[in-house]
Amino acid sequence: MRLETRQVTKRYGKFMALNEASFQTTTEARVVALLGPSGGGKSTLLRVLGGLLLPESGEVLVNGEPLPHDPDAALVALRRNGFVFQGYNLFPHLSALQNIVLPLQEVHGLKTAEAQARAVELLTRLGLAEHQHKRPAELSGGQQQRAAIARALAPRPALLLLDEPTSALDPVMTGEVLDVIRELAEGGQKIVLATHEISFAKKVADWVVFLAQGKVVESCPAEQFFAQPTSPLAREYLEGLSRYR
Repeated sequence: MRLETRQVTKRYGKFMALNEASFQTTTEARVVALLGPSGGGKSTLLRVLGGLLLPESGEVLVNGEPLPHDPDAALVALRRNGFVFQGYNLFPHLSALQNIVLPLQEVHGLKTAEAQARAVELLTRLGLAEHQHKRPAELSGGQQQRAAIARALAPRPALLLLDEPTSALDPVMTGEVLDVIRELAEGGQKIVLATHEISFAKKVADWVVFLAQGKVVESCPAEQFFAQPTSPLAREYLEGLSRYR
């Protein structure tokens, strides 16, 4: 997978979330980790890469193909991807099974039997088979996040985009979710991950994009970044996170 942005700018009112952010991965990149301090632009870049947000200016390319700026065309591109957010975003009145089946039917046009079979397959794969009829409030945080990942995987997305998927979880639940993500990566799923879990990023990522103040400070193979970051900002960031670990 080759990802590229060219001077991408995105504002929220007067706040410049992305400020001419540019980077390019190699075609060998399978898992791209977006790293950097809070407020640096990771989540915004993730949404722009997935087509969930349209930038004010600049260009985004996936495998050499530019993402459209027209909202209707962008929606088609968006449906090729799967998103998992910090807050799970599961429908509270639906069971884990129904949370997966409904989008497959309403958005992707699958028949009921096909949608249910796909949902059961994924819930079983992610260790939730016995919990498929529970509503989100009856699931632990880790189980809810695994259900959200199952929903994102259901339409077989080209890219799985994960925004701080463990930020609201305790250490045990964090481990559950990270194990699932690692297994997906090892199985060949293309992933873009915004995270502060540096030790995990070291294990699964093969490319790192480091952002600060809306700009891409470094973009390089993960092994190179973790061994010898070139910018003072990146070195300070890694040292700060590893000081008490």
